Amino acid sequence: MGPVVACAIIMPPGARAIAGVDDSKALAPAERRRLAELIRASALALALGAASAREIDRHNIYQATAIAMRRALARLSLAPDHVLVDGKPMRALRREHTAVVGGDAKCYAIACASIIAKVTRDRLLARLAVRHPEYGWERNAGYGTAFHVSALRDAGPSAHHRKSFVVSALGPLQRDLGIDARV
Repeated sequence: MGPVVACAIIMPPGARAIAGVDDSKALAPAERRRLAELIRASALALALGAASAREIDRHNIYQATAIAMRRALARLSLAPDHVLVDGKPMRALRREHTAVVGGDAKCYAIACASIIAKVTRDRLLARLAVRHPEYGWERNAGYGTAFHVSALRDAGPSAHHRKSFVVSALGPLQRDLGIDARV
């Protein structure tokens, strides 16, 4: 559900790591928000990029992630010496980089970027939840929880839903909602 958000960050070399920075998925939301403020205050440069639900459906999640990453890198106020990415190498990034599988648990800079991206996406979904309270996005961050899938069945998808998510979440019901399964 919603956009994919990427963060490009340059942390000060040789500076002491911020205590508690870890894989964003392993941190409680309040801890992620606290750390995000410390990371923002410490970063030499930080930029965000996103790709919309429509772009994800048009290109696929891999290509959309690369689009979001390219946008974030292009917005950095400083040019990085080298780019590290979480996961496997991405030819679609179109930039020399080093891929680190499980990077947000192994690499400080990747963990910092992951925290900022996750907090940003969570805030976006909380704002969308005000306009679309039926989906519970402020609680489920757009993930396919039982409540979210039930809300999709009851209210149908919004413009912020990825068609690919709706099709996988609802299966045969998506035909009744007029969703093209060929996403």
